[in-house]
Amino acid sequence: MRILGIDPGLARVGYGLIDTGPPQRMLDCGIIQTEAGRPEGERLVEIARDMRQLLRSMRPELAAVEKFFFYKSSNTIAVVQARGVLMMTLSRFQIPVVEYPPMQIKLALTGSGHAEKSEVQDAVMRELDLDKRPKPDDAADALAVALTAWFQR
Repeated sequence: MRILGIDPGLARVGYGLIDTGPPQRMLDCGIIQTEAGRPEGERLVEIARDMRQLLRSMRPELAAVEKFFFYKSSNTIAVVQARGVLMMTLSRFQIPVVEYPPMQIKLALTGSGHAEKSEVQDAVMRELDLDKRPKPDDAADALAVALTAWFQR
């Protein structure tokens, strides 16, 4: 099964595609990056366009999206809007979606819902048999979301 993990954001959307094998392995990972200073609407359109291209080439059977952790921040609304664009795009491609909050992702990969980012990245490396941590962090986070979906099935 091909699972696409997504770490939503307006400036950077992390993505990571895994094949569950056996053995499970990383097929691709990276980010969709939008330019700060551009109008928010244009950035959302760019995210949708780039995600459509990724979905056409990757052909995932399932998408796993990190649930937004609400906190007081100046970019909260923008991140939620970007997440909405991602969810809409996945729906248009009729890709089933599962969602996980950060604590559940940490718990699934490390056994602790309060694990440090480095512990989660180490678990991603171990589970996907990688020699080095995926970069940037948003891509590594997306792989963690994809692995969580696989572990929770």
